[in-house]
Amino acid sequence: MSKSKAIFYHAGCPVCVEAENRVAEALDRQRFDVEIVHLGEHKARLAEARERGVQSVPALVLEGAPFHINFGAALKDLD
Repeated sequence: MSKSKAIFYHAGCPVCVEAENRVAEALDRQRFDVEIVHLGEHKARLAEARERGVQSVPALVLEGAPFHINFGAALKDLD
């Protein structure tokens, strides 16, 4: 069985880091291939996040569907 893709986008703020820790603990690594993307360090991936429907961080994209977790920053604030 192949793994589903999960991408966690964040900006490094305290809200994002806490969400990253929780997501990392909660996701079944047998089921999901998890990638963590710090958009503050990888600004080139902002367009990719937008294309996936991410409007704010922290956000988790599971199997192509974006889920926004709490509110750390709008993507427009990371440009």
